[in-house]
Amino acid sequence: MVFAIIAGLLFALDWSNFLLFAAVAVLISGALDALDGKVARISSKASKRGDFVDHVIDRYSDAIILGAIAISPRCPISFGLFAVIGVLLASYMGTQAQALGLGREYRGILGRADRIAVLVIVPLIIYFFDISGSEIVNDIFGYSLMAWMMIYFGLAGNITALQRARSIWKSLP
Repeated sequence: MVFAIIAGLLFALDWSNFLLFAAVAVLISGALDALDGKVARISSKASKRGDFVDHVIDRYSDAIILGAIAISPRCPISFGLFAVIGVLLASYMGTQAQALGLGREYRGILGRADRIAVLVIVPLIIYFFDISGSEIVNDIFGYSLMAWMMIYFGLAGNITALQRARSIWKSLP
């Protein structure tokens, strides 16, 4: 979560040079998140409490990073709110299936790994265009590439939440 907070601060400050470091912080945060569960299982320290803490930290990390982008100059706050809602609802549906005894639901068009990849790639693209002096990524049909990323997260997240809800509904007796 420390790297998610760092990424959030760097996104919120929105200096072109910080986008490179924000992307690296997101990548490190994602890598550590992918490793923590594996390390716990390998060392026989996996537990329900650990799984719970992992999910809580993941949601805070998502909200911090997306919230920071939402308040940055590159994104309208409404797009950021849409993205946060989509991402959190998609994750909620996945854990709701588990709470109902159906097992964790990972299906859908936007998973955590996908979000992390996009949160690394898009800031890097913007960074390289910014340092080259090109403004192309700052005005794509009136919005920046960062804003379009948030629209994608909102749409794909909400579609994923609905896909998961439908799958859960069909699995219930």
